[in-house]
Order: sequence, then structure tokens, then C-alpha cells
Amino acid sequence: MPFKILEKSQIVPTIHQIIIEAPKIARKARAGQFVILRIDESGERIPLTIADFDGENGTITIIFQEMGKTTKQLSKLQAGDSLLDFVGPLGNPSEIEQVGTVVCVGGGVGVAPIFPIARAHKEAGNRVLTIIGSRNTDLLLWEDKVRDVSDELYITTDDGSKGHHGFVTDILKQLLEGDEQISLVIAIGPPIMMRTVAGVTHPFGVKTMVSLNSIMVDGTGMCGSCRVLVGGETKFACVDGPEFNAHEVDFTLLMNRLMMYRTEEQLAEEKYECDREGCQC
Repeated sequence: MPFKILEKSQIVPTIHQIIIEAPKIARKARAGQFVILRIDESGERIPLTIADFDGENGTITIIFQEMGKTTKQLSKLQAGDSLLDFVGPLGNPSEIEQVGTVVCVGGGVGVAPIFPIARAHKEAGNRVLTIIGSRNTDLLLWEDKVRDVSDELYITTDDGSKGHHGFVTDILKQLLEGDEQISLVIAIGPPIMMRTVAGVTHPFGVKTMVSLNSIMVDGTGMCGSCRVLVGGETKFACVDGPEFNAHEVDFTLLMNRLMMYRTEEQLAEEKYECDREGCQC
């Protein structure tokens, strides 16, 4: 059954938001879960963390960045178009309970999936401190939405065009060194950022969770594509995660696996661009 796109918008350059009509998924979705979509019969399956959900109106919101063939193809769709497959909610929801002060860290496109997690922790009665970061102010997304569910919001940009000139981990370290007792840190963003977050929190002994964006195909634990090493044990991000204890994740293996199909991804992107432009190569 095709899934209709109700709204499509470009949030910042190369980053897009799509709201999809999917009432059954929306009713069951929880913070931290993801979906797998396929645009058409020849398309690849890609996982995307749920950025927002509305059970009453039956909608799922996803945010994605143009990174390769499929996300570029996805960016060309408009309201009224449909996705062939839209499967979810998949993965385990975030563990939400009243623990005290929670720091939510979102980097780049990771700001979007950190939003429902911050909201859920706020609704659970926690004090929520949120740090969001991007390379520059033009790439900063959902600032107002995240601010609405946070007791305090900190902004960082790599070039200093807004907020703190530096990285999200600079602010995180300052918070950890401060007087406030922090019970939990949750980080979503590029693997290198999540690895750095783990390194910052480890000396303080603060529980730290990260959401892993490993390569996925079926999303059911059958294909094994999303295997990651956590605490010396092989885990499958789709059924055991996607959230794991950051201090136990082998980030080097994760990043190496994410590079496995870089050549094929580049060829697929080049062929897609060539087909669109009608070149004769």
C-alpha cells in the first residue's frame, strides 16, 4: 500500500522534512524508534529515525539530509507523491523514566530525532538540558521545537556563526564540570560526535546512550547487516537497539562498516544524476 506524502519542505540547504500519512505506525510510535522506507520497486531500503509522530492525526515526520542516490531521489518528491514501502515503528523505544537531569545532545540531522526523546523526558518530569550543534547557522534545524521541550537550550556552531564557537562536547563538558548532578546523557549525530560524547562523559561515570545508524536492510535482525559490537558482544542495531550504552560501543568498527559500500553508493549516485540529466555516459 503506498504511503502518501502530506507535506514536504526544505528546512535548511540539503536537509528536508517530510510528513507521511501512516496512521497505524503513528499510533504505535515511541521516541527513539525508526522506520525503513523504499521509494519504488527498484529502490533501496533506508532506515530513518522518527523525528516526530502524531497518533491523533496519523502522521509520521522524518528529517533527512541529501547524502546519496536515495536521499537525493527522496528530496525530489513533493506533497501528494507516495512511498512504496514505509515499515515501522522498528527498534526499541528510548527508556523514559524520571531520573533527574537529562542532557540531550543532537548534532547535525541528529537534532531531529533527539527532539521526541527530549520531549518524552520532559513529560516524564525530568529537567532537560539540550545541546544542539551544526557546522554553521544555515544548517541548524528545529531550534524552536527543541527549545519548547527543554529547560535550557545550548547552541553550538563549528564556525561560530551562532551560539558557542565550537562543538557540542565543549558545552557538555562544562555542564558535567558544573554543580548540577546529571543523571543521563543521550546523544544522536554523526558517529565521530557520538564517540567524542562517550569519551567526555566516561570519566564522570554518567550513563550515556547513543542511537546507532548502522547499515540496515530488513530491520528484523535476519540479514545481519546492522551488526555492531557493544561490550564485546555482537548486537543487531535494528532489534537490540538502536540505542546502546555509548561507553561499550566499538565506534571504530561502526565507522568502518559504514564505509563498506561507499564505492557502490557513489556509483549509484552518479548513475542517478546521469539518468536525471540525460547524459550519454
